[in-house]
Amino acid sequence: MTRFFKKGSPKAGMPPGSLVHIGEPRPQPVAVRVMAYEGERLVERSVENLEEVFPLQGPPAATWINVDGVHGLPLIEDLGRRCRIHPLTQEDIVNTGQRPKLEAFDDYLYVVLKMLTYDAAAGQIRAEQVSLVLGESYLISFQEARGDVFEAVRARLRQGRGRIRTGGPGYLAYALMDAIVDHYFVVLEAIGEGIEALESDLAQEPGGALVQRIHRLKREMIFLRRQVWPLREVLSRFTKTDSGLVDEATRVFFTDVYDHTVQVMETIESFRDILTGMMDLHFSLTSYRMNEVMKVLTVIATIFIPLTFITGVYGMNFRVMPELEWPWGYAAAWGLMLAVAGGLVLYFRHKKWF
Repeated sequence: MTRFFKKGSPKAGMPPGSLVHIGEPRPQPVAVRVMAYEGERLVERSVENLEEVFPLQGPPAATWINVDGVHGLPLIEDLGRRCRIHPLTQEDIVNTGQRPKLEAFDDYLYVVLKMLTYDAAAGQIRAEQVSLVLGESYLISFQEARGDVFEAVRARLRQGRGRIRTGGPGYLAYALMDAIVDHYFVVLEAIGEGIEALESDLAQEPGGALVQRIHRLKREMIFLRRQVWPLREVLSRFTKTDSGLVDEATRVFFTDVYDHTVQVMETIESFRDILTGMMDLHFSLTSYRMNEVMKVLTVIATIFIPLTFITGVYGMNFRVMPELEWPWGYAAAWGLMLAVAGGLVLYFRHKKWF
């Protein structure tokens, strides 16, 4: 349940803009990596303090500052002061319970989105908040911990492939968002494999354990939809924004990411429908098998009802009873019972009751 609702009680009663980290505790220290580039020039460096960052913003046209760890409140406050980031934005950066959104300020755009990974061992989707602050000559990305899906973007920057070196911070923001959305398909592929395994097991032997697995996957779909659904609005606003921080040529690329997001949402809805159908099929199969068992038991009980009647009559203790002294009485009683049972079986077969 903590994945669905972040506890925000530490901020109760505090003034707006107060920096309080809300999210999973992270023991790792905050790490800052800088990539400054312009054309053929690229400077990449891991820095210990912010004094080393800003001299890199001189000659290059764009600077990417990546901060791993939003629990380092003094660093974020210092970075916010140097880059003139609004206190309310800083407050949202350290609160990892934000929904995906886009906020426009005078000097920058603030974007929140979710980076998703699939934990196969736990069978759960892990969500990490990523915040982007897009300025005129810089892009600052904030992550909850080390490890991300941006390595391909870094490789393109190092190799100078495509227009990433010349597209400026706006194109870099697109590249990072595109990497996050593309990784959604990796998560969906893992979920799809789990659904295929469920379908195979359901066809062989439905049971209570399968119901729990279906229910768990349905919860993952709800969680996934909650993380992805607001992103459509964010990307739609990027395609229509009149901010000078995103040029006309870059807006076209955001349209492509929007299309990918719509495709992700359609896949999520399809998976939800499949899981709902699997749950209905499970109950139908269980009910069918129960009906088959009850049918057999009913047939057996129906056959033995007249046999019980015959044995009851045959076993009555009367002194005057012709069959008691008859040498063939025992065989005749058995013959009668077998004839009745056989006749009932033939009748049920004729009616196609079993």
